[in-house]
Amino acid sequence: MTRFDPVSPDVDHPILNPIFDRFRDADREPPELYRILGIAPAMLRAWVDMAWPLRMDATSSRALRELMIMRVAVLTNASFEWEAHWPAATSAGVRVAQLAALNDWATSEEFSPTERIALRIVDEMIIDGSASAAAVTELRSEFSDGECIELILTSSYYSCVSHTLLSLGIGAGSQPFDDERHEIFARLTD
Repeated sequence: MTRFDPVSPDVDHPILNPIFDRFRDADREPPELYRILGIAPAMLRAWVDMAWPLRMDATSSRALRELMIMRVAVLTNASFEWEAHWPAATSAGVRVAQLAALNDWATSEEFSPTERIALRIVDEMIIDGSASAAAVTELRSEFSDGECIELILTSSYYSCVSHTLLSLGIGAGSQPFDDERHEIFARLTD
């Protein structure tokens, strides 16, 4: 049960229409998160102005960014984000074995050295509050400066997503739809 009543998916509002029409034109209902953020239309517009380019216009590997998002979901205990990004992660090439080993990314053979660098950024940002100078230097040794910005923004933005979902009560008390996903998440966050 969410903590706010979402706006109607059929709302007619000058700021919300261009956002909601992307879903309505595809015969889909706007996501619950967007409908709740739509209570403050300018804030939803700012949200998608960050989210959509980060998802669709980034030049860094989509698989790597999805792997980072899944690590954020584990660290923030955001099961809804885990469930929502599982299809994107696996479609982009993240292996289920990697998802199952996310708590052991530093030592697991499931991860490449490059993936470990990106996951280090996530852990430091979420656990310590910011990535260390050493972690950023390591990131810059593997990626262009633009890709580094994309990866740092992925970690910080999806931390924001997790905290927003949890604070709004989106997905609270509900079980993820897939048993395998739920089992892996429960083990990682236990």
